[in-house]
Amino acid sequence: MITWMQRHKKYLIITIWISTIAFVGAGFVGWGQYSYGDKAGAVAKVGDIEISGGELQKSYSSLYAQYSQMFQGNFDEEKAKQFGLQRQALAQLTNQALILNLAKSYDLEIGDDELLTSIQSQKYFYKDGIFDKDIYKKVLSRNNMSIQDYEKELRKELLIQKTLKLLPVKVNDNEGKIIPTIMNIADKINYKVLNDSKISIDTSDKFLKPYWETTKENFMKETSYKVKVIKQEKISKTYDEDKIKERYTQNKTHFKGKDGKILPLEKAREAVISELNKKATKDKALRTYIAYKKGKLSPDVKTSIQTISKSNNPYSKEVFEKVSKLRLTSPFLKPILVDGNYFTFELIKINPSTTKSYEEAKKDVLPLYLQEQKQIKLLKLAKNSLATFSGITTDFITNSDAVKLSNMDVMDANQFLIKLFSQQKKRGYIVLDNGNVVLYNILEQKLLTNKKKKDDSIIKIKSALFNEGLIKTLKNKYKTEIFIKGL
Repeated sequence: MITWMQRHKKYLIITIWISTIAFVGAGFVGWGQYSYGDKAGAVAKVGDIEISGGELQKSYSSLYAQYSQMFQGNFDEEKAKQFGLQRQALAQLTNQALILNLAKSYDLEIGDDELLTSIQSQKYFYKDGIFDKDIYKKVLSRNNMSIQDYEKELRKELLIQKTLKLLPVKVNDNEGKIIPTIMNIADKINYKVLNDSKISIDTSDKFLKPYWETTKENFMKETSYKVKVIKQEKISKTYDEDKIKERYTQNKTHFKGKDGKILPLEKAREAVISELNKKATKDKALRTYIAYKKGKLSPDVKTSIQTISKSNNPYSKEVFEKVSKLRLTSPFLKPILVDGNYFTFELIKINPSTTKSYEEAKKDVLPLYLQEQKQIKLLKLAKNSLATFSGITTDFITNSDAVKLSNMDVMDANQFLIKLFSQQKKRGYIVLDNGNVVLYNILEQKLLTNKKKKDDSIIKIKSALFNEGLIKTLKNKYKTEIFIKGL
């Protein structure tokens, strides 16, 4: 039994992983994307249920926030497009709508008592251990939700849960033993970590240039833009009292103290004058832009010629993005505020991306060449050492015993063990993400006594597969119409 499990662990783990992805992809995680009463027209219709533009936007925003958190803030609209975030958001909503259609066919509803029980069970509406209606209202208000909209979407979420509970997934005793069995397979191994610290590589032009020749398409110059620029300096003027009072009276809410209260004119005077100067600066920049566009620019207005690119951009990311979208047939860009000054741009020439020469690319080619050649030599060393190496011998370890591999950091050890317990060879090597190679030899193998509580992983896997099948069935039952292009 243990031998069979060792030989087939690879496929079992892959099956579990794919099933988990299918479960997430089906949209059963994170139901209840809130619509805030947006009156936008329907973007899709599933059976009898319409999906509004507001719902799609909220679903998209929620997904965007999740990805941003996963990428630790290093996530933007470009990456969102690459990940097809809008399609994912719509898929979540259409999957919800399929379940809601099913609920409707069975005349299922959520009663007021069920709704109230759910609301009162949510601890963020509690004060001193008791549900507080005022806290409930305040929390929703702070999150720009009305009680009516929140409770409408909560009913929807509860109805989906209620419908799925009518389709229970059961696990028999033998199935329930599969995951604990896999997790308790233990190997006693001898292993050795190889790294490239002592590997030397000849990086002379004799070897480096041929490598560049085969990969030079990867080393391109940036697209750059030759532009004519007009800078509007900050305006600082003296204003009469009537002008100051008028500005203050019309925009009192702009001038508040730390306590949130509106400041009297005398305390707000400097801020009012600053606003007037900002407006005057913007107005002057716009007048100059219009004159420039009409070919009537005053001779005393100075212009400069610059070439900007993504890495050579003295302005802002917004400026570069907008300049890069200009065309010679429509070359003018309205004034953009950068550090208190307004800049107007005219596109003169687009310098397309071209391949760098060897000398220009050399500094970028070198580290890639070194990495590749070291990896080639390290793998050759691993293959030559595999039959005879002698390393560290462990006690019996499972795939969760990363801390027991003391000569590797935990992340590398964890990665090694995950890959080890999916191997079919008794002796072999594993390449880690950091480039190191670990030689291993499985000396013995046994099944540990399972003392853990009942594992619900099998239930999750079967539920994921069932949910995936259910969605496919409902897609055939209920017609889905998409009203927006590109999805």
